[in-house]
Amino acid sequence: MRISVDAMGGDDAPREIVAGALLAAHQINGLERLYLVGDQSAIEAELEGSSEPVPACIEIVHTTEVVGMGEAPATAIRRKKDSSIARAISLVKEGDADAIFSAGNTGAAVAASTLMLRTLKGVSRPAIAAVIPTSKNPYVLLDAGANPDSTPEMLQQFAVMGSIYSREILGVSSPRVGLLSIGEEAAKGNETTKKGFGLLEKARLKFVGNVESRDLFSGKIDVAVCDGFVGNVVLKTTESVASMISTWLKELFRKSPIRILGYLLSRGVFREVR
Repeated sequence: MRISVDAMGGDDAPREIVAGALLAAHQINGLERLYLVGDQSAIEAELEGSSEPVPACIEIVHTTEVVGMGEAPATAIRRKKDSSIARAISLVKEGDADAIFSAGNTGAAVAASTLMLRTLKGVSRPAIAAVIPTSKNPYVLLDAGANPDSTPEMLQQFAVMGSIYSREILGVSSPRVGLLSIGEEAAKGNETTKKGFGLLEKARLKFVGNVESRDLFSGKIDVAVCDGFVGNVVLKTTESVASMISTWLKELFRKSPIRILGYLLSRGVFREVR
């Protein structure tokens, strides 16, 4: 396996990206090549300052530009031909890498991937898939932010892609697909979701109908389909609630010595939940 990494993408790049790449290089079996794409001097400085040995599979690909987190994606990709994200994706296009990883500007990654790699036949737009854990089984949420405005046809395509991901990656033999809406009835929702409901009923999928946000963590579905606006709100709300509960519990445990003792005895459980 050969992986191309946008070393300059992200709020704490290249420090955290390089650190993560080193961990991956030591842990992934069969990793033939790991390209660190970005400013060579900055990447070398991080590698030299790391306590981890640098594996032979790591190779630096120098670039001179970076797409910032706040830049307009399409404009940045057109103007910054030598950006780390563009060059990282080009390695896949040229056949030098099998996959690309970036923690940078999401819109730029989607735009560059669509422009340079194209989509599969029958897929009009790529989607961001997020695997969300629950007490029973994880589910795939898509779109989680790539397409704030989606058509009914795109929702159907997301459902197909999500089902394939759930089956091939998560090992679910017959993924249950739910359409995220404001009610379980087919008539509930906006025009996009109502038309999407009709398309999903006709698709060769295990479509269980509309699901509400309260159903997302019940284990009823394996794939949740929605537009990128709703999906991103769901994803970030989930992250926020998880963080809030963790902080809240820590504050409660600190209120007395007995509670602190209880926390120390329960640390294993909290690690599993995390």
